[in-house]
Amino acid sequence: MARLFAALIRHGEYAQLPNTPSAHQPFALTDTGRAQAYDAASELYDVIGKNTWSLIASIDSSRLLRGWQTAQLISARLQSLGLPESRVDSFDALAERSVGSAANLSVDRIVELVHQDPRYPDPPADWKANSHYRLPLQGAESLLEAGERVAAHLVARMNEIRGEITADSLKVFVGHGAAFRHAAFQLGVLQFEQIAQLSMYHTRPVYLEYLYNRSWRHVAGEWKIRAADSAFLD
Repeated sequence: MARLFAALIRHGEYAQLPNTPSAHQPFALTDTGRAQAYDAASELYDVIGKNTWSLIASIDSSRLLRGWQTAQLISARLQSLGLPESRVDSFDALAERSVGSAANLSVDRIVELVHQDPRYPDPPADWKANSHYRLPLQGAESLLEAGERVAAHLVARMNEIRGEITADSLKVFVGHGAAFRHAAFQLGVLQFEQIAQLSMYHTRPVYLEYLYNRSWRHVAGEWKIRAADSAFLD
């Protein structure tokens, strides 16, 4: 019976505005981020060969530029290494947590705007990392809601693939660290308390297996341990 795996890949380093939630920032990869994408493809190539997996011929990416660019570079590099061409399909569902109408504003400015709105209490001190908190702004979502959105996409796509494969296969997803971690919680891969303890390395895959009972398990790839005093901007 063929096994099915997913590689969750956080986009490469990009030109993020300082002290600003990554959210839906539209900026491109840096040179470092592009190099990271090539490194990811090399790792994928080695892992695919070592495990004799078949590569699903489409990469799902976030529609945000940094996600799409990362996926495109991975696709091109894998093809140059001799694997079949993979197209890149982009999806809103793989975006990072939205801060709605506060997109691309600094952390301080967001807090100031909510404070000035007489309809709402001030955000809690930990609002950026609080998995349950949703800014009271149009289009905003909580981190858990973002994770639920991403998890639903992963399940739907893997269910589509399940009936088509005849050999052990790998599907690549390129997205965002916080949304992927909260999706991993929704899928039963992480415990809730682990969400805040972990991050994801840029472009270093975390491999999950989608089992026939529709559960998931972590099989390879390291989560990044988050420093206790690190800023939470992903």
